[in-house]
Amino acid sequence: MEILRLVLLFIHILGFAALIGGLVVQLGVGDKVVNSAMRDGAGTAFVAGLLLVGVLEAGDGDVNHAKIGVKLVIGLVILALVMANLRKPKISEGLFYALLALSVVNVGVAIFWSSAHV
Repeated sequence: MEILRLVLLFIHILGFAALIGGLVVQLGVGDKVVNSAMRDGAGTAFVAGLLLVGVLEAGDGDVNHAKIGVKLVIGLVILALVMANLRKPKISEGLFYALLALSVVNVGVAIFWSSAHV
């Protein structure tokens, strides 16, 4: 079970790396878009996070539900915004920076909100 938890955590982190990477590469360009790295990263991070919580619940059950709830809401907002703007030729600067801020905050919650496993 521990190996599965670690694999899912690794995939979850890679998802956020892709999402934030897809945002960061656009910092210097004029028109911002939702690119495939953002789409795939948001989806991967969200699904892997859900699976990770399931594995943790099936294990010792020591899960910080408040932290998971905050991460779930932020992740769902990110995923919804990314998917809603996927086919648009460009997105606003405000939306772009909101996605970047939400992504960084979600990673920050994961790191700084202390808990046993999550």
